[in-house]
Amino acid sequence: MIDIKPITTGDGSKSLYLPEMNETYHSKFGAKTESEYVFIRAGYQYVTTSQIRILEVGFGTGLNVLLTYMAHLKDKRKIYYESLEKYPLPQRIIKEINNYKEIELRQMFKQLHDAPWQQKIALTETFVLYKNKIDLLDYEVGTCFDLIYFDAFAPDKQPEMWTEKLFEKMYMALNKNGVLVTYSAKGSVRRTMQAVGFAVERLPGPPGKREMLRAVKVS
Repeated sequence: MIDIKPITTGDGSKSLYLPEMNETYHSKFGAKTESEYVFIRAGYQYVTTSQIRILEVGFGTGLNVLLTYMAHLKDKRKIYYESLEKYPLPQRIIKEINNYKEIELRQMFKQLHDAPWQQKIALTETFVLYKNKIDLLDYEVGTCFDLIYFDAFAPDKQPEMWTEKLFEKMYMALNKNGVLVTYSAKGSVRRTMQAVGFAVERLPGPPGKREMLRAVKVS
């Protein structure tokens, strides 16, 4: 069993630390702050269509799903959200990191983790969640998405997830003008994205990071 340790990040939100990899699931400067900045502001809010199909690489703590769900309650857009995760967290860890002050967030966080895997669940009439227990390496692209949250571990910790082959797979999974966002801003990552056809821009990063990347499928 992989050793996982809950930690409290700079903004008070919880994340996880993996001693074996010496890696955290989110920025130590603020898990919620980072996810809101990278995936909601630079991704979800950048896509302006009334319906959005989202593919998330790395369900992890469920934070990105939770924040997307809360954003959709405000703008009333129709969401299909598919999240890939090969190693779901044990219940004891989920309970430890559910420290949200708002009752609505605590309840929804629990509901997201209680939702069964490999089954489409309508959280509301306009938000459908499908938790796919699979690695991106084994994922068969069959649906076209408008937005990809690429939230794998850092390239130096999980290099097999940052290859040209996988970025080509994600490129093919997107509709024309589809968007991919990630916290990473490494030059090698940017060049790999460009090599498979993405138009890539460097954006100012969240607290603790100078830059992040947003890529668009332009053809």
